[in-house]
Amino acid sequence: MTLLHPRKPATLLFDEAHSEAWTIRPDLAARMQPAHPEDVSYAEAAKLLTQRDFTVSAHVDGSLVDALAETDVLVLAHPADARWEVTTGIGSPRFSDAEIEAIDAFVHRGGGLIVLGECDHDRHGNNLNELLGRFGVEIETATVQDYEESEAAPTWIRPRLFSNGRGRSADVLARVNEIRLYRAGTLALTNGARVIARASASATKPNAPLAVVTEHGEGRVVVLADSDLFGDDGIHQHDHADLWQNLVYWVAGAAFAHAEDVADSPAGNDPAWATLKSEIEALRLLQAADGSIEGATPDLTPILDALAALAPHFPHQADYLEALRGDLDTWADGGFGTPDFTASLEAFRPDQHRVDGIEHLVVFPMYKQNGPSERVFEALIVRVPWPEWLAELERTRFENPKFVPVCFVDRTSGYESNSAVLFPETVSVAGKPANHFGAIFCDREAARLRAVAKEAADVLSLNLAPDAAALLASPELSRQAFALWDLIHDRAHSRGDLPFDPFMIRQRAPYWMYALEELRCDLTAYVEAMQLEREGFAFARYVQHAILLDRLFRFPITGPRVRNYDGLGGQLLFAYLHQRELLHWTNNELTIEWDRVGEGVAQLRADVEELYRSGIDTTKTQYWAAAHDLVSTYVKPAADSAWSRDRRELSDSGDPRRFIDLVQPDEFPLSLFYTSLQAKLAPTVEAAGVAA
Repeated sequence: MTLLHPRKPATLLFDEAHSEAWTIRPDLAARMQPAHPEDVSYAEAAKLLTQRDFTVSAHVDGSLVDALAETDVLVLAHPADARWEVTTGIGSPRFSDAEIEAIDAFVHRGGGLIVLGECDHDRHGNNLNELLGRFGVEIETATVQDYEESEAAPTWIRPRLFSNGRGRSADVLARVNEIRLYRAGTLALTNGARVIARASASATKPNAPLAVVTEHGEGRVVVLADSDLFGDDGIHQHDHADLWQNLVYWVAGAAFAHAEDVADSPAGNDPAWATLKSEIEALRLLQAADGSIEGATPDLTPILDALAALAPHFPHQADYLEALRGDLDTWADGGFGTPDFTASLEAFRPDQHRVDGIEHLVVFPMYKQNGPSERVFEALIVRVPWPEWLAELERTRFENPKFVPVCFVDRTSGYESNSAVLFPETVSVAGKPANHFGAIFCDREAARLRAVAKEAADVLSLNLAPDAAALLASPELSRQAFALWDLIHDRAHSRGDLPFDPFMIRQRAPYWMYALEELRCDLTAYVEAMQLEREGFAFARYVQHAILLDRLFRFPITGPRVRNYDGLGGQLLFAYLHQRELLHWTNNELTIEWDRVGEGVAQLRADVEELYRSGIDTTKTQYWAAAHDLVSTYVKPAADSAWSRDRRELSDSGDPRRFIDLVQPDEFPLSLFYTSLQAKLAPTVEAAGVAA
């Protein structure tokens, strides 16, 4: 099955109008080099990008100056004199003064530029150095040979690689361990460009720069002294494909950092909404913790009138709005006691209207998960992101009819908190609440991820992969990643070997059981995303990045340490990967093995799944103990824990819940790594709590 894909947020223009020796057009490559088109083709390089976030096109005629207005990344791949190279046959290898000025300005305002040179630069007849001089780089005439660090021939050299930096700006060598250059030239630097590849000490030009990155104004520039490694013949060798994608993502950084375009909300702009919001805020101040009101008889007429005025904006909610008015009347007629909004909750069905961009009005007395516990009124307008690619995955692969991703349009003050969900169980009802939907604010979760993970990347000097940096820069990509993550996670609760109620809502269990269940669902989402990526749905890599970065950095240090099961899940993931050397904390720098970390995540999932599978054959007490042993293998329990393997005294007789009283509020304290990180990120975590 061919999967639909999200919108591509960035554009790349491959110039072919200056007698370049490379083309992204297979038909032209076949004419340029009939015997072996791959020798002049960048079609595979273009394909890798179009499978991900880039719209790629060739510039073959017209003004390059004008074309830059609609471009995020420009690639200049070895313009050459046709006397020495087979070329595209279009134009001169020399750029006009106006084009050089335009490219300079393009980069300065945030554009990305990749320039691919070659050996024997002077004979190729281009004027790339007139352009590159503005960025402090020059391509030198040379052909590097190395008889010690080479493969097959001394001109097929193995360069030494160097990180361009760490933190939120990203490391272009993430996943890149080895590359080869063929007949490479060399580079001269005059303005602080960072070298990412050098010739070895045994080369004919020892330690000469071969590839560099630099920044210019708001934009970024990459220059390589060899273009062969990304051609069709070479791009799938060694780690060339990863380097190519990293470089493009890195120079395209500004394209991902802009704010998301959000459609206007007629309902949110209606004066009736401002009235409703104000009246609900006033009503909240009169309510007790259980939602009742004593000693006052508020007039609900302005609220009812505002609901009537807003109703035309929400025709799909006609039944809900009618039931809501009825519940409000009943509450008032009953003397404003503990509110019972069973009828309106039953009629509130966002799950039946999952249409991209549709808005829902929400008015309920409710507590907020991870927020205020009082069951007071809230009023919200939410928008549902339900693009066709997400709908297709839900319809064909991850069936979950109750799941509804939502974004805030506007809200009352109870949601100025850590709450990022809208669940039926939070609404004030007299009996058992309806269970038709589960709504998760993917915009709020995404905003928290971006804020905390970016700061953590800087604090920890993380070797952040460039596409992970794009995720953390982009509200759109991160929001969509959370929607897919939550879809799979939510569904995973009801899948697998579960010896207890999958949501554990009505069970009392040691809190590490909740931690393992939530972590299991996240690990399942990660592994499912790996499979989606293998099948060609490249966007799924963002789900992996989001789970990894949120679980490692935000979850463990957010919230109180009293039975913090989400925090414990993050601690377990970190310790598991660290002990398997899939991440390293050395010299106060955190390094993730990006090319192998998925293996560790999959193995941890397998270990948790085996605990679940075998647990059904044990008693509840034995199962809890086995789970404690699994966690404590990696995350050390409190020094005086009564549940430690060598100290616990449990029994299978009687009610096992009595042993829960032996669980310490912080049974698995934070490690040295996390206590330090928590102190450094505390202001960021606090500010991110009410993001979006």
